[in-house]
Amino acid sequence: MNKKPGHNFAKFARKKSNAAIKEEFKQQKRKVKKEREEYFEKKKAAARAARPITGFGRNNPPQQTAPAPVISRPVDTGQMPLNKFIAHAGVAARREAAEMVKKGLVKVNGQVVSEPGHKVSASDEIRVNNKKIFLAKNLVYILLNKPKDFITTTDDPQKRKTVLDIISSTVKERVYPVGRLDRNTSGVLLLTNDGELAQKLTHPSNEVRKLYHVTLDRPLDKKDFDKILAGVTLEDGPATVDVLAYADSKDKSQVGVEIHSGKNRIVRRIFESVGYDVKGLDRVMFAGLTKKNVDRGKFRYLTEKEIRNLKYFGKGK
Repeated sequence: MNKKPGHNFAKFARKKSNAAIKEEFKQQKRKVKKEREEYFEKKKAAARAARPITGFGRNNPPQQTAPAPVISRPVDTGQMPLNKFIAHAGVAARREAAEMVKKGLVKVNGQVVSEPGHKVSASDEIRVNNKKIFLAKNLVYILLNKPKDFITTTDDPQKRKTVLDIISSTVKERVYPVGRLDRNTSGVLLLTNDGELAQKLTHPSNEVRKLYHVTLDRPLDKKDFDKILAGVTLEDGPATVDVLAYADSKDKSQVGVEIHSGKNRIVRRIFESVGYDVKGLDRVMFAGLTKKNVDRGKFRYLTEKEIRNLKYFGKGK
């Protein structure tokens, strides 16, 4: 029987033996158990001072929450690339904004512009899909524990559930996901209207670390374990993991993977390349953010300290 993916292996150490990593897992489990007990003991008192976590679901409708801890910035009246303007307006990340421009979905002062680097300013009238947009003044940062069957796009022509449906009744600012999790992947997802931060966290040069709990269709044997650790070749080039370890010594179909690649479906494709089917994939850490105390399908605003940490997030950090 497959065990429910958890988040009890939030730290990997580079270049350590598998035995050492297993021991870290055990210590981390003990720590999390203790923290969980303390958390529930203090939950009632803490609820009066802490922001409630909100959620979405048929039997768990969104709850009323306090205003977001927004960060204000002055509206930039200077010129900037069109795709950057769209990102700062909270419509999409800069790369997605560039694709919108190339597809002819953006008008500047009534004229279609197809060059993402076209210079614009706050005085220009910018329309995306014929809807006028404005530079976002208040920056919002949200950590969502994404459930399965939700897609990470701002809009879906097929009318499937998107991650924005989870927050729409509470969050009034226009935000978008930073990076993507496929429909069947759950776990940590950051949403914001801070275009600069989104660009920073998704750029390959910054090597942002992600940690996944993988549930396979069968135990991962030592030969394939070593093959993945050494690096495999996929249709779009070589793929390596930073750390690979068994999450449970008694169930070797449960695996922990740390990776910094941002390629599409990279974790699933790595295991498929050596003959395994990924039955469950849960992201338990992204850029230092974990889903601790955030139930599946719920979200919370980042603290000011977490926001500062992301702002100064550096390569390999």
